[in-house]
Amino acid sequence: MSESVESIAILGGTGDLGGGLARQWSRAGYKIMIGSRTIEKGEAAAKALLDEFPDLNVTGHENLEAAAAADLVVLTVPFEHQLSTLETVKPGLVGKILIDVTVPLVPPKVGTVQLPESGCAAVQAQNFLGEDIFVVSAFQNVGAMHLQEDHAIACDVLVSGNKKVARETVIKLVEAVGLKGWHAGPLANAVAAEALTSILITINRHHGVEGSGIVITGEPTK
Repeated sequence: MSESVESIAILGGTGDLGGGLARQWSRAGYKIMIGSRTIEKGEAAAKALLDEFPDLNVTGHENLEAAAAADLVVLTVPFEHQLSTLETVKPGLVGKILIDVTVPLVPPKVGTVQLPESGCAAVQAQNFLGEDIFVVSAFQNVGAMHLQEDHAIACDVLVSGNKKVARETVIKLVEAVGLKGWHAGPLANAVAAEALTSILITINRHHGVEGSGIVITGEPTK
């Protein structure tokens, strides 16, 4: 596992959250590889970002090509495509950190917490991939719309993973986009962040909030 990250592959970078992260990390100085099921879709997503923001360092690829070439990989696909995507890219993930942003939303009741038998999507990913790949859970509670805009984001990020050094690497990436990251313990604790997403969706709908998030109170002493 490399703690030094210069390039990031975003699988599902054609979506709102993946595209927002691509924009923010590229502006923070990282090389971004947007992955999709076909190279045509990956290239189209990269072109759309570059048409709007020509200063970005973004390229489009097929998922496995992006995963194999990058220092670190981010999965931002819908829950129903999580395992099928991981199956196609697993050879390119060995020895790397995978940030899994997956939330087990089950339409049409996306405002209701519905967790998989494994406990949470992140644990499901780790069980599927094996111990040679270091899954870290993060970014579930950040509204994608905020990552696509140029303003301060009032939202913290819970970072869960079984390896402390992997969590620390991800927290650096969280801070690179102007957010506050918190060590939230082992990967099994990702259940809290995943479940919170449905609660935040309900808050958004009921109160008319655009992209509600969470903030941890208190000041760290170490």
